[in-house]
Amino acid sequence: MSDPVPPTERRAPRRTPPHGLIAGAVRLSRARFHDLRAALGLVVLGGAALAACFGVAFAWVAHRVRAGSTQAFDEAALRWVAAHQIGWLEAAMLELTFLGTATVVLTIAGVAALFLALTRQRTAAAVLLWSTLGAILLNNVLKSAFDRPRPTLFEWGTQVRTTSFPSGHAMSAAAIYATVAFLAARLAHRPRVRAAIYATSAVLIVLVAASRVYLGVHYPTDVAAGLLVGFAWAAFCAAALEAGQQLSARRRGDPRSGPAPHPAAQDPAASMRSKVRSK
Repeated sequence: MSDPVPPTERRAPRRTPPHGLIAGAVRLSRARFHDLRAALGLVVLGGAALAACFGVAFAWVAHRVRAGSTQAFDEAALRWVAAHQIGWLEAAMLELTFLGTATVVLTIAGVAALFLALTRQRTAAAVLLWSTLGAILLNNVLKSAFDRPRPTLFEWGTQVRTTSFPSGHAMSAAAIYATVAFLAARLAHRPRVRAAIYATSAVLIVLVAASRVYLGVHYPTDVAAGLLVGFAWAAFCAAALEAGQQLSARRRGDPRSGPAPHPAAQDPAASMRSKVRSK
């Protein structure tokens, strides 16, 4: 009869949760370079690289829009939507689209930031507010730069006052709801809870984006561009949050934020053998 497998050998390998990948990168790079500033620099660069990928995709969409090569697709999509309007669905989309307005996202961000501040997570609260205000400001700048007229293929289901490209609702939803989901998932301990948080955020973002096309106030490419910029901004803010919290922990003297000790320092016997060999 074979010996029973020790309990430690039957354990499944531990998986890093999605929200812990950035923090894991900080620890890995810090252990590699023995320098907190270098580790944080790599993490910020990683977040900036992810943001740049979304930015490049946005630039490609923007170029196609300015060249007019997407106009036929945009108009065909809106004609299809106009031919398949349903009364109750239009009413539902009208309610859902308000989840992407500046007033609603500012309110959600403000309440979430207040909760974070009261639980002594001031860095996360500051990053959330920065993400929200930055997304709104960036959208206004991009709308002024492109100045694309709104579609007029059928009567709008809601009132609008600004230009069309990129969609401010889609951008705000992607930036704010993705950031809030990231912050909420960091507080969750169970993978199923984190998955539910991210899934709920994704559904809200998709519904807000779809509502803008269904109501006839945006072309599909407006919405796609807004999502790309929103996710780019959220990725950069997530990296900035992890870097800021590592710096805050360092100032508080948290030993987990310091440089990784040399292996010999962890094993006194190994240190003694190293000294003997050097003699």
